[in-house]
Amino acid sequence: MGAPPGYRPSAWVHLLHQLPRADFQLRPVPSAFAPHEREYQQALLLVAALAGLGLGLSLIFIAVYLIRFCCCRPPEPPGAKSPPPGGGCVTWNCIAALLVGCAGIGIGFYGNSETSDGVSQLSSALLHANHTLTAIDHLVLEMVERLDEAVRTELTTLEEVLTQRMELVAAARGARRQAETVAQQLQGLAFWRGVPLSPVQVAEDVSFVEEYRWLAYVLLLLLELLVCLFTLLGLARQSKWLVIVMTVMSLLVLVLSWGSMGLEAATAVGLSDFCSSPDSYILNLTQEETGLGSDILNYYFLCNQAVSNPFQQRLTLSQRALANIHSQLQGLEREAVPQFPSAQKPVLSLEETLNVTEGSFHQLVALLHCRGLHKDYGAALRGLCEDTLEGLLFLLLFSLLSAGALATILCSLPRAWALFPPRNPSASCSGSHQSEPFLQSRLEPGLRFCSFPGCRRRPH
Repeated sequence: MGAPPGYRPSAWVHLLHQLPRADFQLRPVPSAFAPHEREYQQALLLVAALAGLGLGLSLIFIAVYLIRFCCCRPPEPPGAKSPPPGGGCVTWNCIAALLVGCAGIGIGFYGNSETSDGVSQLSSALLHANHTLTAIDHLVLEMVERLDEAVRTELTTLEEVLTQRMELVAAARGARRQAETVAQQLQGLAFWRGVPLSPVQVAEDVSFVEEYRWLAYVLLLLLELLVCLFTLLGLARQSKWLVIVMTVMSLLVLVLSWGSMGLEAATAVGLSDFCSSPDSYILNLTQEETGLGSDILNYYFLCNQAVSNPFQQRLTLSQRALANIHSQLQGLEREAVPQFPSAQKPVLSLEETLNVTEGSFHQLVALLHCRGLHKDYGAALRGLCEDTLEGLLFLLLFSLLSAGALATILCSLPRAWALFPPRNPSASCSGSHQSEPFLQSRLEPGLRFCSFPGCRRRPH
């Protein structure tokens, strides 16, 4: 039997798995996935703490820049009416920050979509595996009930009809023993019956977490989009209250961006450790949660020629027993029916039951083969370790770009504030800088026009 195509770790998994890990005492920690070990948990928390360090450094930088700008500016000469220099630099800084922020928003939407697709593929694989396991249990139960009913009714009736011929009664009793053997062997094939672990419940839990994660990231993306819109609106209208709102929102989104960056980095590193060698961890976890034997789990999770089918003996015995029943029924139909016409009806009913049982048995053999469940296992790993991990990396890039853009905006806001002319309702149409828009104040003096009717341009 050739191994079906399965999961192969990607280059991102290998790259992240090779990164060094350390606990809180900065001692090296193995990169093997061990979420229950304290040292490994500390290593992931330390990865997340790097984002907190980045947040602290960015806030310190912004605070130092704002203090220096507010407290170390040279005083303006008396009577100076021209706007302070640097308006072009402020404008280009804001434009660059907005472009970077818009690029980050696009990357964030793509990463969020990729992560959601990976989780959806994982949930679909779990649901399909649950359908296979449920179908196995249903077929086994249906076949056992059908054979039990045949033993209680048709075979009992047939023995009563053939009481005058002991050799025919012995053949009927032989068919009864074979049917009981098949039922006994089939009951051992429903290996998932009574297992406390449900793939449906796991899929529901994963979907529940994914819904809240998706909603949180959409809200973060919308907040950054609002920051970009408020930035454009505030600069275009020279509204200082919009600048204040924009400052508060930028600071909030900056903190959220660094926080999400820490969660994404820790999750990506942990996921890469899991995806580098998932078989051993999943085997141990599944055996612990289900209590199934290692022979069954190895057969379905590995599915190669080195692992034999743990149900092969039961299937062989059941197939032989069904063949013996079929042979005995043919003999009874050939010898008993001509002598005992009343035996025809139970014999024909038994043959129909046997044909239906054989058809269900072939379906059961196909479902018990490792190909189907191993294919679901590979699809779940590909969704989790390829699409989801790739989406997390794009979300990490989105958070990094967002943090850089927001820090640039926060540093540019004081200069933009200083360039805004004061609002004076009594200002006349004199062409002064106080009545000019922010962008128009950067034009040449000879190109300035007043906007009130009857107003004349003041010569310079």
